[in-house]
Amino acid sequence: MQTLDKPRYDGPIFDGDTHAQEKDFIFFQEYLPKSLHEKWLPHVGYGPDGEYGLFIGPRRVQSSEVNPEGHVPPPGRLKDWLKAMKEGKSNVEAGWAKPTPDMVDRDKRIAKLDEFGVETCLLFPGSFIGTIGYFDDPVPGNAVLHAYNRFLSEQWGFDYKGRICAIPFLTLWDLESSVREAEWLIKQGVRAVVMPMGPAHGKAPADPMFDPIWSRLNEAGVVVTFHVSEANFMHPIVNAFGEKAMQPRRTGQTAWQWMFTYSEIPVTMTIASYIYLNFFERFPNIRMGTVENGAEWLPRFLQKMDKMRGMAKNGYWACGQLKERPSTIFKRSCFAVAYPEDDVKTIVEQLGTADCILMGSDYPHAEGVPTPRDFVAEALAGLSPAQIRGIMHDNGRRFFPLRQAA
Repeated sequence: MQTLDKPRYDGPIFDGDTHAQEKDFIFFQEYLPKSLHEKWLPHVGYGPDGEYGLFIGPRRVQSSEVNPEGHVPPPGRLKDWLKAMKEGKSNVEAGWAKPTPDMVDRDKRIAKLDEFGVETCLLFPGSFIGTIGYFDDPVPGNAVLHAYNRFLSEQWGFDYKGRICAIPFLTLWDLESSVREAEWLIKQGVRAVVMPMGPAHGKAPADPMFDPIWSRLNEAGVVVTFHVSEANFMHPIVNAFGEKAMQPRRTGQTAWQWMFTYSEIPVTMTIASYIYLNFFERFPNIRMGTVENGAEWLPRFLQKMDKMRGMAKNGYWACGQLKERPSTIFKRSCFAVAYPEDDVKTIVEQLGTADCILMGSDYPHAEGVPTPRDFVAEALAGLSPAQIRGIMHDNGRRFFPLRQAA
């Protein structure tokens, strides 16, 4: 029997947020054309300031912390991480640990999934997820991401045994190379992609200009995700407020940047743009998910989207008027991975449903929970057994159905 304070869940788990761990970035030397190495080659090493880090060509990726010995922050140290952040420290100052085999090997990861009771996990890039805001030239940027996608495909697999689904990058940066990448990914059996938040080429991401990309993803039933990352469309706003974008998280970012340039603001602007431009009527097979952006913003966001639809009823609708409330469209086609520190019970009460909420452990990152099942006690107190099962598994299976055997 479960109590209000300590709910239990013993069923299968769909983990909507896990990560690969890159042992190194040597594969880029082979996968990235040599003509791009000087300016764009990702690598780890010591910079001019003597600090060790991840670099894109000569530029250090400030949001990625790497260790010279290849060690990583211990997984599941959410409470320690939050305490360290509150004290102005890094999430890794509690010490580094040697990566365990499951962090870099897919068969070892499946054994870990068995230990955790996880049926399927979505596996996002590791340290490299922090690079997405550093590609300011679309064609070479896509070339770098294609090289990384090759690594993900070969090292992890886009649908490995139905258990591990690695999530490659896809952008709208350059129509020709982006269409080519979408076609290559679909040929490799991709199930989901992670995309930069925000516009491209001065246009909304759901602008008909990008329909050649979306039509391919729609036909293949590919899931589109937005993982917390550097949203480069926010950089002009950061600069306009007299602050500097892309600063070290430990020492360079202000409270204002933490509040407005990560998670809620970029992802709500992005998803609202898709919904208001009738994206899901045009591409009904695409499901969309927001990952590691939390969910406490969701009830107010849906309420306000509905209200603004009414305010703009007689306004300009570039892709036609919506036939349904934006909140209805979101609840049918979109999902949000909650933070373990979110007040999920209140979110569900305000939404009137738990059906669009997913769990994510963030394994093996320090910011997550020690094991996926710990998410129940951390976040789901006060919910019914049916709601808990939905968040821990069933909603994930609607978001990301099992692929039928050929």
